[in-house]
Amino acid sequence: MAPPPAKMQEIHQFLSSALSQRGPSALSYDETTKSLIRQHLLNLISSYTSLDPKTATFTHNDGRSVILLQADGTIPMPFQGVNYNIPVVIWLLESYPHYPPCVYVNPTRDMIIKRPHSNVSPSGLVSLPYLQNWIYPSSNLVDLASHLSAAFSRDPPLYSQRRPPPQPSPSIGSGYSRPLNPRQTDDAAEVYKKNAINKIVEMVHGDLVLMRSAREVETEGLLSLQSGLKRREEEINNGFKEMVNEKETLEQQLQVIAMNTDVLGSWIMENQGKAKNLLVDLDVDDAFECTETLSKQMLECTALDLAIEDVVYSMDKSFRDGSLPFDQYLRNVRLLSREQFFHRATAEKVREIQMDAQVASIAARLHS
Repeated sequence: MAPPPAKMQEIHQFLSSALSQRGPSALSYDETTKSLIRQHLLNLISSYTSLDPKTATFTHNDGRSVILLQADGTIPMPFQGVNYNIPVVIWLLESYPHYPPCVYVNPTRDMIIKRPHSNVSPSGLVSLPYLQNWIYPSSNLVDLASHLSAAFSRDPPLYSQRRPPPQPSPSIGSGYSRPLNPRQTDDAAEVYKKNAINKIVEMVHGDLVLMRSAREVETEGLLSLQSGLKRREEEINNGFKEMVNEKETLEQQLQVIAMNTDVLGSWIMENQGKAKNLLVDLDVDDAFECTETLSKQMLECTALDLAIEDVVYSMDKSFRDGSLPFDQYLRNVRLLSREQFFHRATAEKVREIQMDAQVASIAARLHS
């Protein structure tokens, strides 16, 4: 009988939420198989309503702990015309559905595992040919549950610990019974011991989960702090590089200023006594003495450019006053403008040559 629609909707929501979890509580399944895992569990619960999907922590033999899905409940077992329920846990390992799940018989306190059993180990681990011959993608949980029910019907894996009536009869879940021998009494003691150990393990696991949650919060805080420190370290390093570059630029400018200071000091020392010997009728053309050809050419071009500028200004004024005819004004301005263009182009060329020479001289001094 299929479960009620309300329960199926609740199971749908549970599986969707569990399989979409992220972070530390995420299930250890590949993203490409989650939809198939969900469908397998829904098909199983639709066929076996006594099973419920859950999430729990599974510990491997090597000590690794992972959060996995499980189907927890009972499997029906027909025996001698009566249906009994075998409590089982079907773990869907990380490799599911490419590899088979892990099935355990989960006896209650008043049950013990039959020893020896052809399909169930003393620890409750179930071994079936269907599990050993698991083939992806044809193998599924519904067929597995059917094979479990058939195998348990042939050889019931659990026995009741209650004292049996005179006639032996098997008892599973709600229970069949048979006479207990001293070995079964020893098995009952082992079951109690196992239950006590499981309880302690559960308590320790709960404490570990709490400690892990606290450590995760602390780790997240430390990681956030580390990220902030790295960001500040980058800012400090960038600021330090900028300061180093600025220092180098200032040192270069200081060297240029020092060289210019030396040049000006030398010029002042050379020309300091000349002021006393100046005559009142000094010719302005002799006020500045060029020491090399480029400077002399620059001075001549600049003087001619400014002289032409003055002539053009005077012609503009004469034209406005009406003393200079218009055609004569245009002809003279055209000729003077052409001459002025050549003087300015020559001065610009000389300036570039002087600038290159000055840069080369500064570079030579810096290297020396």
